[in-house]
Amino acid sequence: MDKVRNAVVDLLVQVEQDQSYSTISLKKVIEQQKWTAKDKGLLTELFYGTIQRKMTIDFYLAPYIQKAKKIQPWVKQLLRISIYQMVFLDKIPDHAAIFEAVQIAKKRGHQGIAKFVNGVLRNFQRNDLRSFEEIKDTDERMSVQYSIPKWMYQLFKQQYGVEQAQQISESILTAPSVSVRIQPNHLNQEQVKQLLLEEGVQTRESTLSNRCLIVEEGNVFLSKTFEKGIITIQDEASSLVAQVANLKPTNKVLDTCAAPGGKTTHIASYLDPSKGGRVDALDLYEHKLKKIQENAKRLQVDDCISMRILDARNAQEAYPTESFDAVFVDAPCSGLGLVRRKPDIKYTKSLKDLKSLEKIQLDILLSASKMVKSKGSLVYSTCTINKAENRELVNQFLEENPAFEIEPIGKWIHKDTEDITILPNDFNSDGFYICKLVKKS
Repeated sequence: MDKVRNAVVDLLVQVEQDQSYSTISLKKVIEQQKWTAKDKGLLTELFYGTIQRKMTIDFYLAPYIQKAKKIQPWVKQLLRISIYQMVFLDKIPDHAAIFEAVQIAKKRGHQGIAKFVNGVLRNFQRNDLRSFEEIKDTDERMSVQYSIPKWMYQLFKQQYGVEQAQQISESILTAPSVSVRIQPNHLNQEQVKQLLLEEGVQTRESTLSNRCLIVEEGNVFLSKTFEKGIITIQDEASSLVAQVANLKPTNKVLDTCAAPGGKTTHIASYLDPSKGGRVDALDLYEHKLKKIQENAKRLQVDDCISMRILDARNAQEAYPTESFDAVFVDAPCSGLGLVRRKPDIKYTKSLKDLKSLEKIQLDILLSASKMVKSKGSLVYSTCTINKAENRELVNQFLEENPAFEIEPIGKWIHKDTEDITILPNDFNSDGFYICKLVKKS
């Protein structure tokens, strides 16, 4: 029986039924068994691809299974991965996808299930693909075509217009790239690119952040460059957060929602502990702080990072007011900018969830602002593209806090804007938002 496809079926059932996180579930499966690089690649492609295109696949599949009584969850997932291969993967011939599916159905079920799977897939292969034009409602059609919930498409349309909404929706269907951030500030893109090339890892320079490289070929995790702490995994959009603060070596910094530590370790790279520079990293959970500790050690900045389990909304109870030169709030958010990387977000979030997050974000921002020294900065960021969690929330904060003002940072992405909004289709990175607020003297 095909080990890869069988594992993908199990994973998809797990994610859909138990609401498990796709990234964590896949990581476990990869770590638990020995996989060749080729198998690992196919496993990842089938798993994420099927989740990413689920609504489109179900639209194609519907006419062939509508008469079936109850379809077991694993059978439904087996059909989905088979349709995904037949429609979206040119490298796998239809006959191979069908043969493997029937073999899995025989082993996992019985002859009747194998016949059913074979019949559905053979029928599907014989006929033309259904046309999206069958769907008369435009928003519904876009939702199915781009495999994105209708409410999410409508949100993008309402906030960014029809053309941009379609571009965002199409863009998040593409596979995410692996981006690495250069940790030591004395090294530049060209130097690190060369180091990795010597180890057989091919990269290109990020056009969004001059501290990042995009991996094109090779396993960066096995490189000495990674092991020695010269690079770390961080999305190029996210790497701008520490940069816009213009930190000085002597700064005392508070990172309120620090895990998993990409930004904390980046902040630390600008600080000099011998001159009093340090960053206090907060998070709600001990296991998440341990992750920051591991990263800090590998990146050789653990001497200027101290950690504390604390709800960022209660920061003022733990620190004196106006005690930090810079405070970072990378707020818990809807994650709509990460859908390319975590496709299950599309099916687990609702509009109601987005609303409930706004209060938490504002409470953290209000609490964090009390820690900022006069002329100090408060950097607010999210990995969502929902305006209500971004600029609209900042405006709300400013209404309650006239002591702060926005310092324009659009130049970092070559735009004449006060804040930074990066859409997934702008640079093929994560969608991201950053705003720098400064406390008036």
